[in-house]
Amino acid sequence: MLRLLTRRIGGGMLLILLFLLLGTVVPRPFFAGDVSDGAAGREILLLSNPIHTDIALPVDDDLRRDFSELQEGGIAVNHPAAAYLVFGWGGRSFYTETPTWADLKPMPVLRSLTLDRSVMHVDVTGDFPADLAGVKRLRISEAGYRRLVAAIRASFLRDDDGGGPGGKVRLIPGVSYGLTDAFFEANGRFNALVGCNTWSAAMLREAGIRTGWWTPLPPLLRWSVALHN
Repeated sequence: MLRLLTRRIGGGMLLILLFLLLGTVVPRPFFAGDVSDGAAGREILLLSNPIHTDIALPVDDDLRRDFSELQEGGIAVNHPAAAYLVFGWGGRSFYTETPTWADLKPMPVLRSLTLDRSVMHVDVTGDFPADLAGVKRLRISEAGYRRLVAAIRASFLRDDDGGGPGGKVRLIPGVSYGLTDAFFEANGRFNALVGCNTWSAAMLREAGIRTGWWTPLPPLLRWSVALHN
């Protein structure tokens, strides 16, 4: 019985590893020509730590207009020292209740492994050092940039109905990691298979960057971006 159980566990682990490998090496979209839409005139950042990725966009007048509504939520979009707006999507329980590993609790972990409501985390930062670990600089076209901004805006849940572009974003009051960030209600449901890193991958594809077909972990997303572009 023990030997059979060991074989099944080993087989299951090998199957998971195979899915992760295929999810990284199989590109999405499959054909490179599907993302070719002009010269790469814009730079964006993919930020990553061991479990999470964010998308950072350089602050300029266009971005301030696109996300002016975040000012009411405490995001200092118009601050003269603002260099980047950082966007991350994730599970509400784990994301809002675990600012550091020291804050890790069983219930947020359980919800992240099952099904949870989603949130958008937004932060405003200064510039990032060129050699900072966990920062990947990516060049995209102007058309890709506009699609990316539209996709990020569409990730916010709004007052009108649950995703329409016309309503106000929904701030989650009293929840933040510090003085410069805030959490907002988001569209979609979070689970272990469709999480923060698959959201980041979807945003990159909107920008015209190919990713792996399924990249639930930050290293897999980074490797797939390097492999397919």
